[in-house]
Amino acid sequence: MYTTAFLDLPPFVRAGGTVRLPGSKSISNRVLLLAGLSEGVTAVHDLLDSDDTKVMLEALARLGCQLERQGEVLQVTGIGGRLRTREAQLFLGNAGTAMRPLTAALAVLAARQGGSFELSGVPRMHERPIGDLVDALRQLGCPVTDLGRAGYPPLRVGDGTERALDTATPIRVRGDVSSQFLTALLLALPLVTQDGPVTIQVEGELISKPYIDITLRLLERFGIAVQRDGYACFVIPQGSRYRSPGRIHVEGDASSASYFVAIGAIAGVDRPVRIEGVGLDSIQGDIRFVDAARAMGAQVEGGPGWLEVRRGAWPLKALTLDCNHIPDAAMTLAVMALYADGPCRLTGIASWRVKETDRIAAMAAELRRVGATVVDGADFIEVAPPKRWQAAALQTYDDHRMAMCGSLAAFNPLAANAGGGALPVRIVDPRCVGKTFPDYFEALFDLVTPSAGGVPVLAVDGPTASGKGTLAAELAHQLGYHLLDSGALYRATALAAQDAGISLEDEPALAELAARLELRFTGHQVFLAGRDITDPLRLESTGGMASRVSVHPAVRKALHALQLSFRRAPGLVADGRDMGTVVFPEADLKVFLTASADARAERRYKQLISKGNSANIDSLRADLQMRDERDKNRAVAPLKPAEDAMLLDNSHLSVEASVEKVLGWWQQRRPF
Repeated sequence: MYTTAFLDLPPFVRAGGTVRLPGSKSISNRVLLLAGLSEGVTAVHDLLDSDDTKVMLEALARLGCQLERQGEVLQVTGIGGRLRTREAQLFLGNAGTAMRPLTAALAVLAARQGGSFELSGVPRMHERPIGDLVDALRQLGCPVTDLGRAGYPPLRVGDGTERALDTATPIRVRGDVSSQFLTALLLALPLVTQDGPVTIQVEGELISKPYIDITLRLLERFGIAVQRDGYACFVIPQGSRYRSPGRIHVEGDASSASYFVAIGAIAGVDRPVRIEGVGLDSIQGDIRFVDAARAMGAQVEGGPGWLEVRRGAWPLKALTLDCNHIPDAAMTLAVMALYADGPCRLTGIASWRVKETDRIAAMAAELRRVGATVVDGADFIEVAPPKRWQAAALQTYDDHRMAMCGSLAAFNPLAANAGGGALPVRIVDPRCVGKTFPDYFEALFDLVTPSAGGVPVLAVDGPTASGKGTLAAELAHQLGYHLLDSGALYRATALAAQDAGISLEDEPALAELAARLELRFTGHQVFLAGRDITDPLRLESTGGMASRVSVHPAVRKALHALQLSFRRAPGLVADGRDMGTVVFPEADLKVFLTASADARAERRYKQLISKGNSANIDSLRADLQMRDERDKNRAVAPLKPAEDAMLLDNSHLSVEASVEKVLGWWQQRRPF
């Protein structure tokens, strides 16, 4: 998962391949709570690993559930409807799928069994209304105390004393604010049916009905057969009791599938985008997003657990749609509207206002940044495609869906009204996708083809021991870019030659060896033919051998294609000799790092001593000066700054100061 402050997406022109979806957030947290409340052990397969499920798991553990990982399967031993602990403070982040059902379940358990629990979250969670659920619980007789603003978290449920609950009177709950309030009651009330059936009556038109269908189907898997009259009245039979189904599989997230359906519709030209983990047989209402995508022109095929999407009509066809049945996935339609042949109007989306952020206001603001004309109201949004696209830094509001939707704007070169440009898109705070799809951007980059020359390159060059490797690694970390340590390629070639008994003067043999180098970078580790060479790669002796290897033109030519292959989305920081002069002469920014021989020798001396190695600073200085002279005077790609390189003397600068300086230069060259 990207944890950078922002992530710059290059412009994309094609998409195709296969993506495997993570488990559904809605199903995952429902299943976890049901398993936690049940008798017996439930083996949960394909559970979503995200921020929302983590807070639910932490809450269940604090309430006495036993959680055990067995490979990819989570074994949940439930509490069987009996409190193991009667007092706890639970922090639930911004997870509505944890806050609402836990509030209801703990309220009825605390009232019946004498408990007291405090539930809180991040500041945004304390702005998301829960008053209609609280009113319903109070009707039942559950003590619920507002710990902040009335009708919003944080809350305390229960007061430590046992109470009789009024389960004979129908419980009324509004249906026009959030379906999660009804889901919470449906999940909680089977715990209090000992004396008779419990009835829930929904006031007003229920929104997001498909999410209630998910809840009812999962309740049935755990032994609860709810009787109902449409979506207006629900009856939980007397004597209902949660029982584990033994094992249960979590479907892939249909809401997350919408982004890849959109990508196929926009850019699946040469080959389809295949989505695995959710199919046309899905129990999730958001699978009906497929119908909307087809209406806009997408070609969609599918079966059990899979979908394939290609571009059909182009530009996409504008549509007007009541999105009450697909409230989360409808956000994707708002961004697809950027590629339509006219304005798109989405209605029935009032629930967007009370999600992780006010999604109607947020979506309107961010689509305007890229050039769209947007009209929004209490329960609708209308989006007209840009007359001319603009490069934009899109805010995400700590909302995972805003980040994933925003990424679709990077396909702007394909729009008929692109204005002749291929524009990058900045996603501010990309880490927020961790709520439901931590590896979203990695999955995106595996599918897309950037525009020619669209992947940005930042080249860092400089003499030996100038700190270019450290600087480049930190720049790549902060930008979320790939890192090419070209020096490592030459060092690895030298080590491979040593292993094979090849002379460092045998240019043809070295070139042949370099051309078939089996090199793999994994985080901070480097593997050569499967062997970890991270430590020997950094030895002074290896550096000396690499310097001798790099003088051979045939070796440099053999490694050139390998170096170019590192230029992948979202971007590349290339560190090493001739990165800005030979390998990436068109790099967006070239930095030539310098430092005095004394400063470099002192740094290398401290580095070696800190690792327990003996060193002589005078010998180090002399060796560096000798290597500088050799590198400056070699026949091929001599050490020198590119004509347009930015010179940075870091003799007296810390790593942090050097990084800040270069990032400042980088920002000046971005269009945001």
